[in-house]
Amino acid sequence: MGAHDQGIDLSSGRWVAIPRTLSFVTNGGDVLLIKRGLHKRAFPGRYDGIGGHLERGEDPLTGALREIVEETGLTVRDARLRGISHIDAGQDAGVLLFVFTAISDSRQVVECDEGSLHWISIAEANALPLVEDLPVLLPRLFGSGASDTPFFAHVRYDQADQMIMTFASQL
Repeated sequence: MGAHDQGIDLSSGRWVAIPRTLSFVTNGGDVLLIKRGLHKRAFPGRYDGIGGHLERGEDPLTGALREIVEETGLTVRDARLRGISHIDAGQDAGVLLFVFTAISDSRQVVECDEGSLHWISIAEANALPLVEDLPVLLPRLFGSGASDTPFFAHVRYDQADQMIMTFASQL
């Protein structure tokens, strides 16, 4: 068997997904969020975790760690996969989002072309203009009912363009 046996045929009309990472780096009771630049196409002016696209040849953990270093300058520890979201925005391709948490022993961040970096109290994060999935994700990652068991979610949008996020039930 070889690569051709993987069954990948983009001409077949099958659903394809672009792999991305989203990481939440903590230090004490704070989480590092990026206020996305107003020049950004996606979510300008909104606060988000640290992340981006996987590069060819990268696994999700390596990609998450690379994005953290590129965007923050931080070296982190205890990076953990916390969940996977399959995002269908109604286009020919969707997003497969690998969500991680990690811990930083430092708060010294670099300047970032993507926006400005801010250490925010986890308890106060919901008062900010967040990217639309963060009010759902942050309590799942850091709230009183947070679990180390990874979640599996599907995101889609209704006719009013409102996000609908559903989670697979854990067995």
